Amino acid sequence: MSSPLIDFRHLRFVTDELWPLSTLLTYPRYAGHSHDTFAAILEQSHKLAMEKFAPHNRLSDVDEPHLVDGRVHIIPEVKVALDAYAEAGFMALLGDEEEGGLQLPYTLALLSDAMFLAANVSTTGYTLLARGVANLLQAHGTDEQKRRYRQPILEGRYFGTMCLSEPQAGSSLSDIGTRAYVQADGSYRLVGQKMWISGGDHELSENIVHLVLAKTPDAPPGVKGISLFIVPRFLVNDDGTLGARNDVQLAGVNHKLGQRGIVNTFLKFGEREQCVGFLVGTEHQGLAQMFHMMNEARIGVGMGAIMQGMAGYRYALQYAKERRQGRHPEQKDPTSKPVALIEHADVKRMLLQQKCYVEGAFALAIYGGTLIDRQAQHADAAERRLAALKLDLLTPVIKAWSGEWCTKANDLAIQVLGGYGYTREYPVEQFWRDNRLNPIHEGANGIQGIDLLGRKVLMDGGAALEAILADLLATAAEAKTQAGLAEYAQALMRTVQRLGETTKILAACLKEGRVRLGLANASHYLTAMGHTLIAWVWLKQAVIAAKALPQATDADRDFYEGKLFACRFFFRHELPSVEPLLTLLQALDDTTLAMRSEHF
Repeated sequence: MSSPLIDFRHLRFVTDELWPLSTLLTYPRYAGHSHDTFAAILEQSHKLAMEKFAPHNRLSDVDEPHLVDGRVHIIPEVKVALDAYAEAGFMALLGDEEEGGLQLPYTLALLSDAMFLAANVSTTGYTLLARGVANLLQAHGTDEQKRRYRQPILEGRYFGTMCLSEPQAGSSLSDIGTRAYVQADGSYRLVGQKMWISGGDHELSENIVHLVLAKTPDAPPGVKGISLFIVPRFLVNDDGTLGARNDVQLAGVNHKLGQRGIVNTFLKFGEREQCVGFLVGTEHQGLAQMFHMMNEARIGVGMGAIMQGMAGYRYALQYAKERRQGRHPEQKDPTSKPVALIEHADVKRMLLQQKCYVEGAFALAIYGGTLIDRQAQHADAAERRLAALKLDLLTPVIKAWSGEWCTKANDLAIQVLGGYGYTREYPVEQFWRDNRLNPIHEGANGIQGIDLLGRKVLMDGGAALEAILADLLATAAEAKTQAGLAEYAQALMRTVQRLGETTKILAACLKEGRVRLGLANASHYLTAMGHTLIAWVWLKQAVIAAKALPQATDADRDFYEGKLFACRFFFRHELPSVEPLLTLLQALDDTTLAMRSEHF
């Protein structure tokens, strides 16, 4: 079956051959499922995405949420889609069976999300934010908080938000000004404002559960003083019915370049000094608790970027096969029949780049999903710890590398269509606009680079990096035994060695206290790490393809050979760009630090 959302043959390759979903069935939590169950979930996800989400993707972009008489107007198709999503049980994919959930693996939920993200990233955003709130409450909320706020989310009756940024603080959470004052009954009263809140105000659900970061008056300075609060749009009575409207005011709707279909708001808390909030866990632990949701969201942002890139690639690929234009350079007869765009070498290059970026990033993101399941469900504590280490390192890469390079894939899709790609009559320009947000939100890519280099690769004495690089070298060693892959195996080994050497130099610089210098080019480090990891997953795919080819059917032969060509392209055209980045990093280049603001 052909789909504008995803290549099902590639999906089967990833889930059956690269990272087999069958391994998840060995965990007791998922023993009641089967491979057929997983397949049915993905089939239903695709069907619902195509029928309810994709049809209004353009409409919600053109008729974006806006204020009418002080209320947010959203096209009715969005609620129809969200209601269908909830009725099908997708809000409770990860929930326990005892609470009405489907008790499915995170990896499968991520694969399901991919379908909806490709179909309509904006409408899907409401569901992912709500699930993130439910998962955070499962990890850190009291039983009463779960009953009041988590259960209605699983039932699809409540949605949720994460309220971190403020107009004056942006990504600098240590500077947030929202304050929370404890009351005699144990509740709190919040006063402050939050900006860039997706899903912050609407009529799509009975209630909205805001998770708000704030500081108590006696809180220590910086991020160590942040606490996390549940602030419902409507207060919830003991019997679960809705009470009075809380003192959360919509102060404005932000109008964005892309992802226009999900309302983005400026909220004010406590303008009447009656904003009621409920502490999650203990005071001053809010940032660590919120990172439970943020790390999950970063994987989701990465997948959103991948699937926007995937949708653009698949449209450009189909267009290039059908559109006939121009002739080969050696064809001198102007009356000869034009060739399909895909026959031109430069168009092939652009399509190969897109394929390498989006299919490589997709494979890496799904690997991240399997680590989440392994961390939570593996019987061996050492394996759980190892999975957690690897996941911590991979998360900023999945988010930031995918956000940057899959947006580049969308740019290339526009280029393939030429002038038509630049018009709104074709969807590739919207895919680019929708994707352009992903390098910014849930921690801008520059912050992800600092997080990767400043924390993740150095934690536990570099244990996570050591484990990841060992996986890369193991794949390279296996690839050396496969005909035609030795060149790429050697290239990966060289890059891994240089990446390790570079990390040691940067780590020494940081240890010496030259922090600004060590982190000045952290974005380059993230790019180098990302390209190396994508090369790894392409080499893994090439090893599988090379082994499968001798027994492949005619239909599968083209598929596997396509994998081998994509691997070849990435290693010859993309991976070499890492070398100068590592040289620059090893030199501890201070150009950006040395240039004063007056020099601009």
